[in-house]
Amino acid sequence: MGKPIVAIVGRPNVGKSTLFNIFANSRISIVEDTPGVTRDRLYADTEWLDNEFMMVDTGGIEIMNTDKIAVSIRQQAQIAIAEADVILFVCDARAGITHEDAEVAKMLRQSKKPIVLAINKADSPKQEMEIFEFYNLGIGEPIPVSAANHLGLGDLLDAVVEKFPETSAYGEDGNEDEIKVALIGRPNVGKSSIFNTLVGEERSIVSDVAGTTRDAIDTPVIREGQKFLFIDTAGMRRKARIDEPIEKYSIIRSLRAVDRSDVVLMVIDAIDGITEQDKKIAGYAHEAGKGIVLVVNKWDLYDKDNTSTLRYTENLRRELVFMQYAPVVFVSAMTKQRIHRLPEVIHYVAEQNAMRISTSVLNQVVEDAIAINPPPTEKGQRLKILYATQVKIKPPTFVIFVNEPEIMHFSYQRYLENKLREAFGFEGTPLQMIIRGKNEEE
Repeated sequence: MGKPIVAIVGRPNVGKSTLFNIFANSRISIVEDTPGVTRDRLYADTEWLDNEFMMVDTGGIEIMNTDKIAVSIRQQAQIAIAEADVILFVCDARAGITHEDAEVAKMLRQSKKPIVLAINKADSPKQEMEIFEFYNLGIGEPIPVSAANHLGLGDLLDAVVEKFPETSAYGEDGNEDEIKVALIGRPNVGKSSIFNTLVGEERSIVSDVAGTTRDAIDTPVIREGQKFLFIDTAGMRRKARIDEPIEKYSIIRSLRAVDRSDVVLMVIDAIDGITEQDKKIAGYAHEAGKGIVLVVNKWDLYDKDNTSTLRYTENLRRELVFMQYAPVVFVSAMTKQRIHRLPEVIHYVAEQNAMRISTSVLNQVVEDAIAINPPPTEKGQRLKILYATQVKIKPPTFVIFVNEPEIMHFSYQRYLENKLREAFGFEGTPLQMIIRGKNEEE
């Protein structure tokens, strides 16, 4: 299921970015006491009471300002509002209702989206009493908060998650036999051409102009009895390269496509090679626990010799050091070379991502690994691995119970992961390991 999206909106300098940073648990947005500092939308995954969602920060909306930057910020906010499942409207308790607040409220009412009204800077009982005037905005019940002092934030998040839509709102059909596949990557690497070949029709517009695909496109396909849902997405660009408001709207859709997918096809331009943006995009899919296939496109244009595929693969492994597990397929969307192999690889990776290992077999592999390479000793105390169990699939997630979790070194954890991969495969899927003390509940 795609994560719900919450857009934080309001006029400038009401504390939107401060709230965003608190909810995202990091200083992602620039926070400065000057209107207009936040000029771009920022995105962060967050969680409240087991509800995962994506938070979107926006620049301050100035309805009457005709300055070019102000107009661009307003367009960005309108796009975020259009894509959001819930809107968090922030006002300033000290300033009271301003004309801009009233105009923004009017725009939000027209959106027909669920709205939560937060009155920030309510730092004193007197200011809390004065929030009742905000009922006049016609948005609903105002919730007093103080981002600076972390007051009222739990009540605010409770109100936000209460307005999340049901699962069915994301278009999920509950078909567990269907493998959902998202094609992601930078603009103009050939995602749409590969997508069209896989679905057998010209569904996405194919153009040499980067960024032609603006939205995620879903197409169900059956290959040899297996159901697939292919999701073509707009290319993701670095923030500095995103100029059009519609481009940023596309990024939200692309991230949601990754969240909805079982397997991600990370499409790379063979000529350009791996870029920093490729690493960021792949990293998002990796952290989301998705099955991943690295698809090197335009291989027909690459100057090859007998060792080209081996050397290219080794370079990918060096660049994507966190993704050693992902299979690499060299294709050409232009000549259709090896495109026919992708459904088979996707099906295999999906099975690996959903693999479950019995506790007895798992512990036998762990015991063998310990016998070959005993756990290290730290500060005179040796790490003891008591037992392991798999608690989840998609991605395969293991809880390892030990005597002292704090002395489990990352390198030994990586060693255990490698041993699990040697024994069971897990090709194309990240693995998650949770280290617990012997007295902690599973």
